Amino acid sequence: MVPTHAATTKATPSPTAKTTAKATAKPTVSPKATAKATKKAVVKKKPRKKVTITPSPKPKWPPSGFKANGDVYAKIPNAKELVGTASNSKILTAQLAQKVDGVAICEKYSCGAVQVASLDGCTWWEVNSKLVGETSATDKTLKTFGSIRTLAGKTTSKQITTILIISQEPLELRHVVTNISAICHKNPATEKIPSTTYKSATN
Repeated sequence: MVPTHAATTKATPSPTAKTTAKATAKPTVSPKATAKATKKAVVKKKPRKKVTITPSPKPKWPPSGFKANGDVYAKIPNAKELVGTASNSKILTAQLAQKVDGVAICEKYSCGAVQVASLDGCTWWEVNSKLVGETSATDKTLKTFGSIRTLAGKTTSKQITTILIISQEPLELRHVVTNISAICHKNPATEKIPSTTYKSATN
């Protein structure tokens, strides 16, 4: 009878102790999982990087392609340059949009243009030019058909402005605006600004 009682005593505590210990220990791990999830949710804000703004380079002076006469600079723009300038100039766009008899002014009359600038600025500008072309269909000798005097407004130091020169000679005659000279005036204007005066050589 004694051996049998001893065997029963050993079998009873073993499964009970092992089962209880394991079941209790595992659930206690769950708070650790919660703690980790909470820490991940807190996102530390990184300091914003300072953006350094680089100032635009100063325009080259004197301007490329311009011819100088003292502190006055001038350039004759080609057709492509004139179109590009007009796209950024409301004044020039408005001038080119003028119509005569329903036709754009420079599609009806011979036109020219000059870009001018001054180191110290000008109160107003005076541009003088000639209208030159072949004498006739049979005579290719160049002849001056008229003169154009164009007045334009004020410009500041190193400001480039484009002055449109408009004749009153039909475009189909293929006359060309040439011999262009620009004068930078410092004194107040006494004439209408802007304005264009065309004088035919036959008058």
